[in-house]
This record gives sequence, structure tokens and C-alpha cells, in this order.
Amino acid sequence: MVDTGKRVELIEQLLAIGTALSSSQDLGELLNLILTKSREITCSDAGSLYLIDQKESNPKLIFKAAQNDSLPQATFKEFAMPITPNSLAGYVALTGESLNLPDAYNLPKNVPYQIDRTFDDTFAYRTRSVLVLPMQDQKGEIIGVIQLINRKFKRDIAITSENAVTLTKPYSNWEERIVRSLASQAAISIERNQLQESIQNLFEGFVKASVHLIELRDPTTFGHSERVAELTVRLSQEVSSITNGEFKSVYFNESQIQEIRYAALLHDFGKVCVPESILQKRKKLYPQQLELLRHRFALAQRTLELECAETKFKQLLNSPFHRHEPNNKPSICPHCGELEKLDTEMQLKIKKLNHYWELLLESNEPETIETKRFQAFSEAELLELTDLSEYKYRDIDGQLKPLISLEEMEQLLIPRGNLTPEERTAIEAHVIHTYKFLKQIPWTKDLKQVPLIAAGHHEKLDGSGYPNGLAIDKIPLQTQILTIADIYDALTASDRPYKRKLPLETTLQILTQEAHKGKLNLDLVELFHQRQVFQVLGHTLSLD
Repeated sequence: MVDTGKRVELIEQLLAIGTALSSSQDLGELLNLILTKSREITCSDAGSLYLIDQKESNPKLIFKAAQNDSLPQATFKEFAMPITPNSLAGYVALTGESLNLPDAYNLPKNVPYQIDRTFDDTFAYRTRSVLVLPMQDQKGEIIGVIQLINRKFKRDIAITSENAVTLTKPYSNWEERIVRSLASQAAISIERNQLQESIQNLFEGFVKASVHLIELRDPTTFGHSERVAELTVRLSQEVSSITNGEFKSVYFNESQIQEIRYAALLHDFGKVCVPESILQKRKKLYPQQLELLRHRFALAQRTLELECAETKFKQLLNSPFHRHEPNNKPSICPHCGELEKLDTEMQLKIKKLNHYWELLLESNEPETIETKRFQAFSEAELLELTDLSEYKYRDIDGQLKPLISLEEMEQLLIPRGNLTPEERTAIEAHVIHTYKFLKQIPWTKDLKQVPLIAAGHHEKLDGSGYPNGLAIDKIPLQTQILTIADIYDALTASDRPYKRKLPLETTLQILTQEAHKGKLNLDLVELFHQRQVFQVLGHTLSLD
């Protein structure tokens, strides 16, 4: 029997253990805590803990934790073993029965299990009293096994192969009941921990699937979301490491870093609502538009050739037959010069048409920072494009029609990039779609800011961004970090066919210029540069 004082002490211990188990978030930490507290209550010298892995078709026991006060230097590695009745843990996992063995070296002959003496032989140890208990969840299913070894008379004695018999004793039925109760409580904590891990894996799988979907719709940005996430996380960690200056009071814990990472991975998810034709547009004109124009130019040239041939034919029909002079020399044809003139005029018209085609192809290229200084067309270019817009050809129905439509000309006159205002509006709307989509997800408390962080990555500190034109005090610092990472990757990415990859030095200059204009956080940009956050992508500055 246990006296009242010890009962009260035990109850207090169990309450403290329950609190500790509830607060532990890390599985490895939780398992070691379970083993430690079970050993403390029973004064056990050693112990081990196994979990059942149900992921495979043949469930296995996974050796997850081990402790030994007498041999603290001994190392234990995780391994898997089949669930069979031949081992102590396997037998308990299969049957759900407890094993309370006074001496593991002297087992009844009719039992299927045996003790593995490898550890004892290696470390000159002696396993004597053993208590093996199943850990059952709320449904009564066995999720693991806890094994306690060598119940000692005193806590501070070390057990060896020589003294194990005299310094240890069997586990009592009372201790078995207490530890079995503790094992059930531990099983619930493990189940909760595994459920939390499953939820995290679910979120992780959902995010990865979402990123994959984005890349399927716009393959040219493959890897963009992952790269932006890496840059964003690294810059956030650098901000957290600052102990003075602007960011001295800023610290992102592990949960906040995960929240920032998810926001960065999903910042472009709204692009699934943008038409693929716009997402994959590379030039000012769509490929089918350019192909149609090519046929139209070819038809215009063939029409010029046919009109010239018809004119020459009519002139020949109206000309008199050639006469020969007495000296048999042919007389000079009065129409030959006219025919040559028609050929020359036709060639000039074709040359002009070809020039227009070259002008069209050149104008079809999007102007970017690495091509034409973001400047609009020159006056001469505009005059030529105006002439092109007024050029008419005779279609197969005999009607005069513009060689290039008003819509096509408007696209060619785009001063910067390759999108019309309407197309740009559709692209910019992806941040609104991102926010609306992410808001529908029941994020956990630690991740509830994901939609807000992700949706603001095109806002600028001076209020010139979109979609809401937010100013600095309305833009979370996490979003400001994400914005810098997004711009950096967009400028340095080599997978954009509509723009060339910019050198690292040029990209950093652009970020700094934008910061000095009040659009980006200057402190963040300087930290990005000073700590060389870009190295997370393998980028390095040249020595020049």
C-alpha cells in the first residue's frame, strides 16, 4: 500500500506531467518527456519507446527514444523492426497486453517472446526487471509501446552486469497501473502532436500543389514562387537578427517565419484567374495576330504584283504591233519605258511594304529597362507608324482595307512592356484574386495573416502601388520584405522570354533607386544588400 503523503505527491506529479505533455509541441521532445517522467515515477534506470508506423502496408515498430542513467554515454539510433510476438515490444503491440517481468533473463518456457541481449553484451549491462506497456489512443488503438527497465531501490545508483540482481526489484502492480494510465495520457498527447503534424503536412501539400498549379498555367515563371519564398524567409531572419537600429525591436518567431513563407509561396496564386493568353503573352501582339498580319502583308504584296501585271497587260493590249525598219532594226517601243516604270514603282511599293513589316516586328518587341531606357517612341518612329496605320491594301473581295487594325496599332504603340492597359489591369487583378482565395482557407491562428501579407506584394510605400494604393503605415513589414524579394527575382530571373536577365549589380541598383524614391523600404534594401541575402539562390557579386 502507498501512504497518503506519497499518494498526494504522486497526484501532483501526474498533474505536472499532464501539463508538460500538453504544452510540448515537438514530437521528439514529447517522446523523451514521456520516457523521462515514466522512469521518474517508477525509479527506473532505463527505458525505451516505440511508435507504430501505419504508413506502409506492413506496419512496423519504430524505435524512437531510449534513456539509460547508468550508461549516459551510450548512443541510440532510430530503426524499424517488424511487429512480431518474438520481441517484448512486438508482443505488446500485437496483443495489447502488459508485460511485467521480474527477470528478463529467466522467462517462462511457453512464451513466444525473448529479450535481445545485444545491448547488454556490448555495454556490460544487465537487464533484469522489465515493464512493457501499450500506449493506446482515445479509440483504444495501440499507437506505440513504452518499455521500462530495472526498477532501482535508489535513484542515484548505477546498474551493471554484476550488481543488477541485488540493486533492482520487480515492478509492482500499483506501478503498472500508474504507468499504464500515464501511457494512455501520453498516447493522447502523441496523437495530438501527430494530428498537428498532419495538419502542417496538409498545409504544406496544399501550398506545393497550389504553386504547381500556378506554374502549369505560366511555365515561364517556373520556380519563381519558391525562389521568392527563400529570399523572403532569409531576409526575415536577417531582420530578426538585428539588435540595433530600425529593426532592433522586430523579431519573427518560428511560426511567423512559416506564415511569411506560405504567403511568399502563394503570393501569385491569383494568376489562376487570369486568362492564359495574357499570362503567356511575350510580345505586344499575340502570336496568332502576328501570323494573321504576316498573311495580310503577303496578300498586300501579291495584290501589288497582280495590279502591276494587269496594268502592263492593258498597256500591251492597246499598243500597235512592232514595225521593222528597212535596215531590219526593230523600232523603239514607245511602251517599254512605261512598263519599266511600272516595275520600278511596284518594287518601290514592295520595298516600302517590307520596311513596314520590319518596323512592325521591331515595334512588336516590348520596351524594357535593358532595351530602350523605358522611353516612348521617337517622333520619326511615330510618323512611320502613323503612315503604317493609314496604309490600305485591296483585299480578295476587292475592297480597300487598313493593313493594320486600330486594335493592332494600339498594341504596337504600347510604350513600355507588352501589355495593353486592359491586359495590365487583368494581370494586376491577380492580387485581388489571391486575397479572395486565401481568405476562404481556414488558416490556423499562427497563419491567419497569410492572405494579408501575400496580397500586398505590389503595394508601394508612397501609395503608388496596387490594388489599394496603400501607404507605408498600412503595409505590414512582412509584405515589404516579400515585395523586395519578388522584384529581385523578377529582375534576375532567366526564365522570362519577354525580357533579358539583369546582372546582380544592376538589380541591386534598381532596388536602391526605388527605395530612394520612397517606393521600397530603404533599410530592408540595404540589409538585403549588406547581408547578401541573394546568396540563398547561389547569386554572388562580382569582384569588379
